[in-house]
Amino acid sequence: MKLSGEVLAGDKHTGLDFRTVKNFAQDLAKICNSGFELSLVIGGGNMLRGRDALDYGIDRVSVDSIGMLGTVMNALALKAALQNSGTPAQVLSAVGMPPLAELYNREKARDLLSSGHVVIFAAGTGHPFFSTDTAAALRASELGLDCVIKGTKVNGIYDKDPNKFQDAKFLPELTYSEAIRLNIQVMDTAAFAICRENKIPVWVMSIQEPDWVKNIIEGVKTGTIVKED
Repeated sequence: MKLSGEVLAGDKHTGLDFRTVKNFAQDLAKICNSGFELSLVIGGGNMLRGRDALDYGIDRVSVDSIGMLGTVMNALALKAALQNSGTPAQVLSAVGMPPLAELYNREKARDLLSSGHVVIFAAGTGHPFFSTDTAAALRASELGLDCVIKGTKVNGIYDKDPNKFQDAKFLPELTYSEAIRLNIQVMDTAAFAICRENKIPVWVMSIQEPDWVKNIIEGVKTGTIVKED
């Protein structure tokens, strides 16, 4: 599952709202306790808006490095909330930072997933110029996972921004190639390309709907599915 950092900010919109973090962790615990192997990649937008920093002359490599640290803070908060709810969780970081988080290792991640842990991947890919969307697609491919769920504020993909255009058309299903050709902004092109190469479907859904957890557990088709051509 790929989540934006803003999800953990709640109504504050920036930083961490720990009531929201707790509630979200309880939702994730329900998914994990239903027999699914669950891993997460969380963005850092609640800690840093990269465009704002770039506007003030901070170089892209520095901005992305700061953003990676923001994802680590989000991951540690969610790990603590999951553990407090009785669900084992572990943070694996693309950037080594003991004792805060273990360095990502494919075999370690697989062992944790198979033992019922929620694995939270932090620090993106560990490199600048790559988004956390790409990190989610990369980890899913490395671990042979069945699906990438992109949790958003909208109920799927539209042919244009539904917040700006009243005639925006909802797209319940499309191919990777169509998503890339239409320049769908819900995930970046690199992430779609990695999922296409490894035949991993992307399920774009709203995590603000009351039944989103139930829909995942029961496999209810909602939102948009991006799949193989």
